[in-house]
Amino acid sequence: GIQDALNYAAGVRSDAYGLDSRTDSFRISISEPRVYLDGLRQNYNWYTSTTRTEPYSLERIEVLRGPASMLYGQGSTAGVVNMVSKLPLAEPQKEIGVSYGSNNRKQIQADMTGPLTDDGTWLYRIVALGRKADTQVDYVPDDRLMVAPSLTWRPNASTSLTLQGLWQDDKSGSSSQFFPWEGVALDNPNGAIPEHRFIGDPDWDRYNSTRASFGWQFEHKFNDNWTVRQNFRWVKNKVDYRSLYGDSFTLPGGWAGDPVNKRLFGRFADATLTRGNMVTADQHLEGKFQTGFIQHHVLVGFDAARAKQTRQSGYDTPVYLGGTVPLIDVYSPVYGGFTPPAMTDDPVSRQTDTGVYIQDQLKFGRNWIVVAGLRYDRSVSALEGQDDEVSTATTRRLGLMYAADNGFSPYVSYSESFTPVSGLDFYNQRYKPLRGKQIEGGLKYESHDGKTMFNVATYSLKEENRQVNDPNNPLNQLQTGETKTTGLELELKTAIGRKFSVIANYSYIDLDSKLEGIPRHQASVWGKYRFSVGQVSGFSVGAGVRWLSSFRDGHAPKTPAVTLVDAMLAYETPSWRYALNVNNMFNKSYVSTCLDRGDCWYGAQRSIIASASYRF
Repeated sequence: GIQDALNYAAGVRSDAYGLDSRTDSFRISISEPRVYLDGLRQNYNWYTSTTRTEPYSLERIEVLRGPASMLYGQGSTAGVVNMVSKLPLAEPQKEIGVSYGSNNRKQIQADMTGPLTDDGTWLYRIVALGRKADTQVDYVPDDRLMVAPSLTWRPNASTSLTLQGLWQDDKSGSSSQFFPWEGVALDNPNGAIPEHRFIGDPDWDRYNSTRASFGWQFEHKFNDNWTVRQNFRWVKNKVDYRSLYGDSFTLPGGWAGDPVNKRLFGRFADATLTRGNMVTADQHLEGKFQTGFIQHHVLVGFDAARAKQTRQSGYDTPVYLGGTVPLIDVYSPVYGGFTPPAMTDDPVSRQTDTGVYIQDQLKFGRNWIVVAGLRYDRSVSALEGQDDEVSTATTRRLGLMYAADNGFSPYVSYSESFTPVSGLDFYNQRYKPLRGKQIEGGLKYESHDGKTMFNVATYSLKEENRQVNDPNNPLNQLQTGETKTTGLELELKTAIGRKFSVIANYSYIDLDSKLEGIPRHQASVWGKYRFSVGQVSGFSVGAGVRWLSSFRDGHAPKTPAVTLVDAMLAYETPSWRYALNVNNMFNKSYVSTCLDRGDCWYGAQRSIIASASYRF
């Protein structure tokens, strides 16, 4: 998934909540970044449009650290992850592939593109995938069907219009069981709770989602200096989420229903059937011109997004809290005997966001660069039966860099962010917008041959209204007052000769005590070596190490430090590619986090996937 693709991205913690089949959970520094697809915001609220994106449908993933809201709409202070879809190509290219791996994973995929007309005016692409798979948790599948067609019209060298479609249907469940401290991080007289243990109802639990979208990317160049673009997308999502999850919260650490023997585990029943519609658009004018000795690169734009959510929900509590949900023996589960809660309609919620922005990158002479930007946002949150709530903000961005001739570029920057937080908390109360300010200074280096890049950055970040877990309710989030975080990041990418390449990074975070605990130190290194066997070339081998320091969230037990090893082996010819990818090669059993509210999350076990693809 997307999480695996970001395992070695600098400053990114890709397994913030371990193995989570519901959504791709990752963090940049302390925050969950806003996720964009083709420059447009992808989702608005958890479990409404957080169907996991299929990596095979993407050309690349861009990680923009720090407040990038100036160019990407309302981004979080942590930054933005922008996924770039595969688009039609002028050169014919066809590929079909299969893969087989851990947890009975069986997948077939195809990617076909090229011109539809001899003159190349019309181009097409179709990306499709089908998968049947289990997960490391019993009774939780990971099945997917996906097709993404696109069509490009390019009447001349100055104009292009690409129409994009996507349909995706997932059949899954929740691998997150919300297990208690005692049995995961702390001793339990019955031993450790198995990582594969499922405590729901196999006939009721599910996380099924359907996503359909249509949109376009338009670009017209008036001349060499001025270009106008518009990106648009309409999305319709449906998520059927039903889960019996563990009560680790009534007594923090769990076992409220069986405090002595610690075998019988209480469960909450939670069901939501959510339908979400979302329309997003961004249009901007890009220009390059000169005033005196100053070169300008200007961007002026307007973006808008509108989301509507309708939801039915049902909820029930364990028998010892007055509900009807029976306890389950977590060490020897017997399923059944469960009556699903009745579903009722929740208030309809709507969110409308609009923003205008202007940015100018000014270059003075050969070496000095200044970036200045201004953005104004207006956000309207509407809830059935209540008055509209309107939030506005003006955010600023200013940066100064000296790009020396020897490849070194010291810089300093200041930026602000504003992010409306849509949806409701568990008690149907609206959230306040998230606001942030960040000061950053650093040094970038790029060698003249482009083979070596090195970045070092230090930052200070202040935020208001960050969402944190509610210690009394795992389905709710609270908002904090002002928090302050400082950090340091180092990143290196280099190539040694033509055969060996390395990426390495390290990050340090000094976290505000009000925020959820995360590792203070994080480091990773990945190396890839290309080689020949006899006269046969096309082989490559890669290996990587990821390390996270220990940490503690509030009064929770310490989450131990962990070191994970990944590897890959591949053989490639002009027509064929064979690969073997292994994550967590030594099958390290680890806990990704234990939260103050009472629950712990297991990390992903070893995953082995063998694949073969044929290009024609």
